[in-house]
Amino acid sequence: MADWVQSALVRFEKPLMRYASHLTGSAETAQDVVQDTFLKLCSADRDKVRDHLGPWLYTVCRNRALDVCRKERRMMPLTEGVQDRLADSRPATAGSPSDAADLHERASRVMQALGGLTRNQQEVIRLKFQNALSYREISEVTGLSVSNVGYLIHMGLRQMRQQLGVSQPLGGQS
Repeated sequence: MADWVQSALVRFEKPLMRYASHLTGSAETAQDVVQDTFLKLCSADRDKVRDHLGPWLYTVCRNRALDVCRKERRMMPLTEGVQDRLADSRPATAGSPSDAADLHERASRVMQALGGLTRNQQEVIRLKFQNALSYREISEVTGLSVSNVGYLIHMGLRQMRQQLGVSQPLGGQS
């Protein structure tokens, strides 16, 4: 395997697995989707994807996941069970058990609020905050305009703040 593909695998495999799991609702299906994504990368022209590797991978992964979901005629709604799949994305805490319980409770409330958003809002918020993609990159991945991405994120965070009773912005957004 080429070094650049191996490097991409190390850097993007876990985030793509998390993303594909949310889209497909199945860790096993997500594994197949991510494997297909990297197989496509192996046959891609390095010069054509090098400057936008992350968005390219997310786009291929998204398209493959949606194809699989269409074939299976189902899309997973966000449920509380998704928290278990996110466990590897949360930083470990070295605090007391009560701090850990408090963190778990807050994360649970945030996930529940996220679950109340539209599918598009959930997807762009996940791409922004779990995968650190820019609005432009999210636009490339989803096919939405950059302004629509911004609107979806803004309105989604606003709705989450209302549900959570938070007066200060979530995620640094206003």
